[in-house]
Amino acid sequence: MALRRPYWRGYLKLSLVTCPVAMVPATSESEKVRFHTLNKETGNRVISQYIDSVTGKPVTAENEANGYERGEDDYVILTDEELESVELETVRTMDIEQFVARDKIEWIYLDTPYYLTANEKIGDEAFAVIREAMKAQDVIGVSRVVLGRRERAVVLEPRGDGIVVWTLRFGDEVRPESKYFAGIDKKSDAKGVAALENIIKRRMKEWSPEMVSDPIQESLIRLIADKRKGKPARNGASKSKKDEDNRSSNVINIMDALKKSVQRELKSRKSG
Repeated sequence: MALRRPYWRGYLKLSLVTCPVAMVPATSESEKVRFHTLNKETGNRVISQYIDSVTGKPVTAENEANGYERGEDDYVILTDEELESVELETVRTMDIEQFVARDKIEWIYLDTPYYLTANEKIGDEAFAVIREAMKAQDVIGVSRVVLGRRERAVVLEPRGDGIVVWTLRFGDEVRPESKYFAGIDKKSDAKGVAALENIIKRRMKEWSPEMVSDPIQESLIRLIADKRKGKPARNGASKSKKDEDNRSSNVINIMDALKKSVQRELKSRKSG
């Protein structure tokens, strides 16, 4: 598989140790089934373009500009050169100024992962020193970097021979859980909890990427393959009356459900 081109190039810095690095997205959606919008009558692709809201005429790429709204239909236009003039040092340098214990970072703040590697052979040793020092202390580095003309807080986690960089959601983007969890009943039945704990223990497995496969994606691929061969589409939407009845009567006695769950687990375990 061909390696992706770096999304960001710059320097990783910790105190007086600096090295050139490159960052690439750690995830990809290129394998997803994607659709184009077509004209159903002609079968031709439909394209989108920017239209002047007053004249109704298309706007060419060279005439597009960045505008900040200061009033109704009143904008301050900023050129690319003017925007570049306010670039911060973090455009090119990821300076690790703080560290937190590895287990203290709250996952809800994690946004997008990237792989960070040394970008030149001359920086391999410095990169390794920074990586191994963080590993030895079992910490994650906290820094900032400019991505897409926006400064983002990031954390750096040593992983194998490289470093995983996670952009963080801004504090005002994470809604306080207390507002949503306040009305939840804190009581729980001790016997019910114990029964479910046993089921959880029996279902424990080693993590595998197969646990997060996409069945809809797989169904779409089969559908497209059938259409290409001229086969009629499979009707996956039809459900038996029994399934519909089971779904509609979802109000159950918790203890009855737990007893049935335990019995089913034990039966499955014996047969396995």
